[in-house]
Amino acid sequence: MAISELEEIRRNQILLAALKVMSQKGSFDATMEDIASEAGLSKGGLAHYFKSKNELFIAAFREFFAQVFERCRLGMEVTDDPLEKLLAFGLLFDPDEPYVPLGYPILFDCMAKAAHDPAYREVFEEWVEGWIALLSGALALGVERGLFRPLDPDPLARAISAIYQGTAERWFLAPTRHSREWAVNAVKDAITRLMNPYIVNQ
Repeated sequence: MAISELEEIRRNQILLAALKVMSQKGSFDATMEDIASEAGLSKGGLAHYFKSKNELFIAAFREFFAQVFERCRLGMEVTDDPLEKLLAFGLLFDPDEPYVPLGYPILFDCMAKAAHDPAYREVFEEWVEGWIALLSGALALGVERGLFRPLDPDPLARAISAIYQGTAERWFLAPTRHSREWAVNAVKDAITRLMNPYIVNQ
């Protein structure tokens, strides 16, 4: 195996270790020593791949978000119906979905850092824009097939993304008053109402 391949494998191992530690301890309390230990490296070995904690954390956030988008993209492919594609993210409220217990603490940590650090704000904006791209694709598909009336996908995608995010925050952070059933139904109801004026033959 080429050295470059080994380096890439090791780098990915470090990112997975970072995500595990960040999810368990929170990125504010996670240390480079913690992550090096989880990855089976010395702190010096870790520094060969990532020169600073911020560099590592930003890379870890980006890696995790890329994995989530790929998982969501596959979820959208289950259905061919554009409206159903917009409603295909019920997995965000499934506690048995592997990304859920790991992912929300990581996302909220990224948001907390983004409140104070422009570098993390850029990562969060990438996260939002990833959602906009996924949702805009489904909206454009609906227009292309004549199922949706002509519309501007971008503002609608941002509204739908905000519905998912707001509902997910309530569901995960205040679960005693926001059940999974509430979250799934709230998202479906809000998005369906938002899309009603654009659905042909509605």
